[in-house]
Amino acid sequence: MVTKKPSIVIIGAGMAGLTAANKLYTATGFKDSFELCVVEGGTRIGGRINTSEFGGDRIEMGATWIHGIGGSPVHKIAQEIHALESDQPWECMDGVSEEPSQPTTIAEGGFQLNPSVVDPVTTLFKKLMASAQGKLVGDSAAGCEEIDYYTKALKVSSTSNGGQEKLSVGSFLRQGLDAYWVSKKDQEELKGYGNWSRKLLQDGIFAMHENTQRTYTSAGDLLTLDYSAESEYRMFPGDEITIAKGYLSIIESLASVLPPGLVQLGRKVTRIEWQPEGDEVSGMENGSATAPRPVKLHFCDGSNMLADHVIVTVSLGVLKAGIREDSGMFNPPLPSFKSEAISRLGYGVVNKLFLQVEGNDCNNFPYLQMVFHRPDSEFRHKKIPWWMRRTASLCPIYSNSSVLLSWFAGTEALELESLQDEEIINGVSTTISSFLPQPHKLVNSNSHELCNGTANKVGNSHGSEVKVTKILKSKWATDPLFLGSYSYVAVGSSGDDLDKMAEPLPKLSTCKSAGSPPLQILFAGEATHRTHYSTTHGAYFSGLREAIRLLQHYQCIGV
Repeated sequence: MVTKKPSIVIIGAGMAGLTAANKLYTATGFKDSFELCVVEGGTRIGGRINTSEFGGDRIEMGATWIHGIGGSPVHKIAQEIHALESDQPWECMDGVSEEPSQPTTIAEGGFQLNPSVVDPVTTLFKKLMASAQGKLVGDSAAGCEEIDYYTKALKVSSTSNGGQEKLSVGSFLRQGLDAYWVSKKDQEELKGYGNWSRKLLQDGIFAMHENTQRTYTSAGDLLTLDYSAESEYRMFPGDEITIAKGYLSIIESLASVLPPGLVQLGRKVTRIEWQPEGDEVSGMENGSATAPRPVKLHFCDGSNMLADHVIVTVSLGVLKAGIREDSGMFNPPLPSFKSEAISRLGYGVVNKLFLQVEGNDCNNFPYLQMVFHRPDSEFRHKKIPWWMRRTASLCPIYSNSSVLLSWFAGTEALELESLQDEEIINGVSTTISSFLPQPHKLVNSNSHELCNGTANKVGNSHGSEVKVTKILKSKWATDPLFLGSYSYVAVGSSGDDLDKMAEPLPKLSTCKSAGSPPLQILFAGEATHRTHYSTTHGAYFSGLREAIRLLQHYQCIGV
């Protein structure tokens, strides 16, 4: 009798899936002892990593940053494959932190803000976020009266749910701003900013930073982002950088060890049948060489595949859709501890909008931070669309690039996906005309010149126009393979839910157990890592974790 090799199927060829495949396939003796394949529903590998080109530059439609280079496995791979340098221009975002492209902060109406107005609010926001993230403790918080003041009010302001505090990052930030205003109530009023008062400007600058924070977290509303879990999130030390040869180079490196045919594209899984703990497998003795494989995968083309172990690396958005009663993605349904964790955790959408511009002075376009009037303000520019009012910046993807980038999160990111290119160009053009006069004014190539406002504005040097010729946007929310961008810990959930996401099924504590076979369904992906969720390195760590779990399991039972 020929003994069957254990079969392992990985669903998803993104960072988590290919990391798991790489680790398994390169393990000593694995190729002779196991069957392995990766099934990917799309037509490409990479998942939420998708390097592309636009306007002659290399850009990232999805994952963009290495979040800290100290200890990051992604940075290590990028170094090893020499991906951090390139002759072709890429989305390096050097205007974020390097001279001479320091951010230019302008208030709606074209009022360039003095650093003396911007910096105190920026410092306040950064300190409040550092406090929420547990980075300000002891002496490091000394001298920050606003945070001290707010901390005293924290217990009073927290709402209670079953005796447990359920404070959001959004409410923490706003009450911190309120405390700041109390401490600065005798500030002199500003002059020369039109209808902008000092308090309105401070509120607008603070909102600008909140909008940036929403793109960091994917929480469409920071009032849904859990405060207590924020301090569990971990960053690597060192710079945050982009990858010159593209994020896809990391994916291609991981996949390079796999033989042709091991990764199967266009294989979308529609249903996963498995054997819950305690179920007998077709009356066969568990562990028998002739016992049927316990997991059956069904694909959209009607085909199916049997496996002993399946590593599910689909997004949290797909899992949320998969636990709906009408979905039937898992048969039988996932146990309540798993489905409830999936339901409670947050999963948002972040989209990127790239604009190609041309004109004599397009290479002088600044790293622009935009301070908007409130949506209900009588002073707001009526023609600026609502979906532009919650983006924080518009900037070249590198110094002197003719490709500009803006980030959108939440409802405006969803709106962006539904808009026609012409509508987007008109909306961006109208917005920028209220912020930058010539030569930086953006106009639709088919539209009339737009008004730039009146006095106290940024100076006009040459009088030439910058014209939008083409746009490119990501559409993560409406892509059925992702249904959004990345996870966050929502109010009502906790880091414990991320741990529950990572637990395999059946939930067995030992290698040998009566009943159904162990480790039928394993879970990987950024939403399964407690401290590095929402990141590519979190996905990497999770794929490694599940591969090691299987390798240790078979070492344990002597296979």
